[in-house]
Amino acid sequence: MRGRSSSFILMIGATLFFSLACQDEDTFMESVKTEEVEKPRPPHFIFIMVDDQGYGDIGYHGSDIHTPVLDRLAAEGVKLENYYVQPICSPSRSQLMTGRYQIHTGLQHSIIRPRQPLCLPPDSPTLPERLAEAGYATHMVGKWHLGFCRPSCLPTGRGFQSFLGTLTGSGDHFSYQSCDGAEACGFDLHDGDRPAWEMAGNYSTLLYIDRVKQILKRHDPHTPLFLYLSLQAAHTPLQVPDHFLHLYDSHRNRLRRHYAAMLSCLDSGVAQVVQELKTQGLYENSVLIYSSDNGGQPLSGGSNWPLRGGKGTYWEGGIRAVGFVHSPLLKKKGIVSRALIHSLRTPKRFTYPDIHPFTHTFTHWYPTLLGLAGLAGAQQSHHGLDGHDVWGSISEGLPCPRTEILFNIDPVSRKAGEPYDKALILNGFGIWDTAVRAALRAGDWKLLTGNVGDGDWIPPQALPGGPERWKKLEKRRNKLGKSVWLFNVSADPYERYDLAEARPEVVKHLMTRLAEYNQTAVMARNPPDDPMADPELHGGAWSPWLGLEGDNEKEESRKEKMIKIRHCKLSKLKALFKKDVMEQEIHIMDMQLTNLQQMPDEIMSMWTKMSEEGFQHLVETMP
Repeated sequence: MRGRSSSFILMIGATLFFSLACQDEDTFMESVKTEEVEKPRPPHFIFIMVDDQGYGDIGYHGSDIHTPVLDRLAAEGVKLENYYVQPICSPSRSQLMTGRYQIHTGLQHSIIRPRQPLCLPPDSPTLPERLAEAGYATHMVGKWHLGFCRPSCLPTGRGFQSFLGTLTGSGDHFSYQSCDGAEACGFDLHDGDRPAWEMAGNYSTLLYIDRVKQILKRHDPHTPLFLYLSLQAAHTPLQVPDHFLHLYDSHRNRLRRHYAAMLSCLDSGVAQVVQELKTQGLYENSVLIYSSDNGGQPLSGGSNWPLRGGKGTYWEGGIRAVGFVHSPLLKKKGIVSRALIHSLRTPKRFTYPDIHPFTHTFTHWYPTLLGLAGLAGAQQSHHGLDGHDVWGSISEGLPCPRTEILFNIDPVSRKAGEPYDKALILNGFGIWDTAVRAALRAGDWKLLTGNVGDGDWIPPQALPGGPERWKKLEKRRNKLGKSVWLFNVSADPYERYDLAEARPEVVKHLMTRLAEYNQTAVMARNPPDDPMADPELHGGAWSPWLGLEGDNEKEESRKEKMIKIRHCKLSKLKALFKKDVMEQEIHIMDMQLTNLQQMPDEIMSMWTKMSEEGFQHLVETMP
């Protein structure tokens, strides 16, 4: 009896044991499934690029321009207060797309001109290409300006699944006519790889915002999204619908008034984008990045005050831009991130609330977004990257890995005939050719060499009339032959005190770093314009002209057409000269009615000066 009881107890115990074990296994499997379900989805990225917005052209910098939506988004996110970009369009955009300095892509000299057979190097994977590999839907709306000579250079050839926008650097905001000089003009609005003639007449900002809203409405929220909105505003020509101009009826400066209205229109458009994100259930898992591509152009209504210089220069006004990040995913919000590069010391007389050390450039966005997308080791997977994953610095205020920023080295900028003995031996301590345009920041220090651009401080354009009234209010004239500048931009953010002569040891150290960077540079790619790019050879629109199907068969017909176009231009030129001579003849007749006998000789003299050989030379040298 006692044995049977023991067996019974053992059976019950075994049953309970296996039951609990199975229950634990079920619980474990359920927890695994729950973790799989609750695993964070890759966030949506909305990158908004603005064209030529200056440091002083946003409300939270004390501007006279009304940007309430941008101000609120920045206040609820992280303001990038020492955020560095490039001084002109194409280099900034190339850094965003490749994560590399332009000395490593061959784009270190200037913008990509419409007729240049030049675009992003094919061996550099672009940001949308990498994100597409991670399962992202990729769409671009707006200005490309990274070359289009071949179909593979178009946005749809470099990773974007759809594209609506312009290929060149600037153009009319309504008609989309874009000119490269006075002699090559064409239509520049494309939907995918075709000219979108039917959309002409729509204002660019409003057209682009409407397309963005369409994309968001159609997007599957379970698929991660990369949406690149590259607005043409506030680039010249200064155009905007009239009802936005009325917001600035009190402005007496015409350029500033139109420029401000363009940014107010843009501000309204960003509000619509954010609202659509919320309506479609995308907002909570999104990261919105707002950035200008370069400093403002004071001659066209922009303001970088109180910074020195502007667009096209390596002074702070040309490369220190407006930027912020807005996202529900930020761990710390409502703070200001200042670019205190690697152990920068803030002078006692400057006190900033809510600051954490952080430096940021365009090259950072590439690895940062790849890291957020779940592409672990994005930095190591492509050793050519010059940026770092800085999401920890943005979201949590962690120390930034960046210690220095190379702004650029442009060997093409060196003036022919500039003596090396002075530029290299005397000014450059035998370390660096100071005739080369270059700029570098390391720690507190910023070094500039060569022709770095106009260094004026231009206050907000409150004066009426044209730019001649105010553009030289704080003109700074450099000593003849000067080619080196050094500033402590932490203590002197407005670059008023050049310390190059006082701190030669710092100059030598930074020149050494420039020389080391230069050892890694590829040759600058700056091919001459190709006459075969003329829009008149392609139906009146800017479009690819190399690597097309049937290219060999069409080459001869295009050459014939180009010859006809040149003959047409010659005829117009002859007619212009003939008209000019006739006007001069009438003028002479009016002025010398009392001496008609002298008239024929003078007219004949004018005609003989304009020989057919002269006309032919003009045609042959026409671009």
